Amino acid sequence: MKALQYTVQDVAEVVDLDVPALADDEVLVAARRVGVCHSDIDLLEGRYIIPFSYPLIPGHEWSGEVAAVGSRVTSFAVGDRVVGECVIGADHFGFSISGAAAEYFVAKPSWLHRLPDELSFADGALVEPFSVAYYALRRVGNVDASDTLVVLGAGPIGLAVTAAASALGAQVIVVEPAEGRRAIAVQLGAASAVHPDAASDAVLALSAGRGADVVVECSGRPEVMAQALELAGFRARVAYIGIDVGRLANARLGLIQSKELTITGSIGSPGVWPETLRFLAGARIDLSPLITQVFAADEALAALAAAHNPATTIKAHIEFAAPTLPV
Repeated sequence: MKALQYTVQDVAEVVDLDVPALADDEVLVAARRVGVCHSDIDLLEGRYIIPFSYPLIPGHEWSGEVAAVGSRVTSFAVGDRVVGECVIGADHFGFSISGAAAEYFVAKPSWLHRLPDELSFADGALVEPFSVAYYALRRVGNVDASDTLVVLGAGPIGLAVTAAASALGAQVIVVEPAEGRRAIAVQLGAASAVHPDAASDAVLALSAGRGADVVVECSGRPEVMAQALELAGFRARVAYIGIDVGRLANARLGLIQSKELTITGSIGSPGVWPETLRFLAGARIDLSPLITQVFAADEALAALAAAHNPATTIKAHIEFAAPTLPV
């Protein structure tokens, strides 16, 4: 089988490997779509939040098809369309253990969820980043049509927040310096998408002067994290998704008290995958604007190169051919 493999730091190759052996409590999955995340690039360059070692196969945003099941597996059958979670106890699928960027890979049934009929394989490979956005909104709580909600940063997660919050009925304002990403935010339901220089005026205008009811920070830039407090209205909820470790920014922390703000932080999407899949299927959200390039399996290195360029790429996908079942 073909696989994208990180052989050593800073070296990625498309290699031929044996199809992995299947234990009696495991599922063999044929990959269909795999998204390239910026954390996949960090991993290639030697950075990740838990220990890992090379060689390894990346890929934690994926959809696939069950190709075979072990003798003790009763919850899935050959031909089932599936997606899977990436945080598995102490391990991270696609990071500390090899992931989905291969024609075939092995998973435990407990990681997997059936892909609803309403969702395509392309949609399925967006479930992981969308689940991060959905989890953050669940932690904020009670987002609805009464809310003016500001999204800071229109990367994949910020755009997923835009789509989810719009589907929940909120009036969404996206703050993003890149014009092309602002246009996609409007496609995904934003009422307004503005340059950061115009953020304060836009929020006051669309909220009738009260400020944002909800601010969701998705950039991970310290100065933008500080700006979230400024845009929030009285008794607003502020959610931090964007990650930064170690950098500093000046912030008027007294606003937390004077505005009586509720602040939440979130990381990943623990425990919400079933709800996320039901939400995506029921809301019929079209996430296709997030996918800017699609590459064949033998073009996986080009997908990595595209993901290095945020000016032209939001989400690059690697598409694998349909398997001949069963294996």
